[in-house]
Amino acid sequence: MMQTRSAVYKMIKETAHEERQVSKWQPPFSSDATPYMERDFDTRVRKTCTAERPLLIPKISKVIILGDVAVGKTSLVNRFCHKLFDNNYKATIGVDFEVERFDVLGVPYNLQIWDTAGQERFKCIAASYYRSANVIVVVFDLGSLMSLSHCRQWLDEAQRCNNDTSQIFLVGTKRDLLSNPVYEVIERRAFAVARTLQAEFWAVSARTGDGVHELFSRIAALSFNALLLQELQSVRMVSTAGSDIVSLNSTRKDIPEKMIGPRCSNSCLK
Repeated sequence: MMQTRSAVYKMIKETAHEERQVSKWQPPFSSDATPYMERDFDTRVRKTCTAERPLLIPKISKVIILGDVAVGKTSLVNRFCHKLFDNNYKATIGVDFEVERFDVLGVPYNLQIWDTAGQERFKCIAASYYRSANVIVVVFDLGSLMSLSHCRQWLDEAQRCNNDTSQIFLVGTKRDLLSNPVYEVIERRAFAVARTLQAEFWAVSARTGDGVHELFSRIAALSFNALLLQELQSVRMVSTAGSDIVSLNSTRKDIPEKMIGPRCSNSCLK
C-alpha cells in the first residue's frame, strides 16, 4: 500500500520529461484537414492552470487506436511510448495499453492509450474497451486504399460506445514507404475521408518517427483543453443551479413574490 501511495505521489510531484511538456499549442498536420480550428489553449484553461492550486489530481484521457490488421497501430504506439521500431511485430491479441505522462501548461496529464486488435476474431474483445474514449484514433496504411475505405466502419463501431464529444483523428502510417508523387495522390483521398469523418488527418512514419511525437502532443493539447473546459462548464452549471435554491431558513420577505404560490400560507414558510 505504501509503495502504491509513493508511486502516485511521485507521479504527481515530479515533472514530465522535457519533450512531454506542452506549453504551446501544437498545430495540426494541415489546416485544410482538421475540424478543430482552435489556435491556442482557451483563456479560461490557461487561467485555471496558473491558479495556485489548479488541479490536485492528474487528469487522464482515454485514447483508443483502431484500424485494420497490419496497418501499423502497435508500431505507432511503440514508437511514441518506447522510441522503438520492430519489423517483426506480432498481431495484437485483444488489447494492449500504455499510460504516458505529459505536463500540459504545468499540470500533470496522462494519456491512457489502448492499442486494439485489428483481426476480425478479436473485434468483440476489443470493442468492449471502446467505451468512455475521449479520443478515437483510426489508423490506415497510406499504401493501402482498402484500409482507408474501412475507416468509416471502424469509427462507427467506436462511436456506438461513445458520445459526440470524442475527438477523432485519421492517421495514415508508413509514410516513409511512399514516393512524394504517390503520397500526394493518397493524401488528397485521405483529406476527403477525414472531412467525411469529421476527423483530423495526420501522416506519420513509425519507422523514422516522423510526425509521431507531434501527433500525440496534439492529442494531449486538444484533449486536455476540451476536458478542462467541460469541467469548468459543469462547475458553472452546478453553481448556477445552487444560486437558484432558496434557503430553508429564509423569511418570507427574503423570498421573491413570484416564488410564493397563492395557496402557500405563512406557516408553510416557517
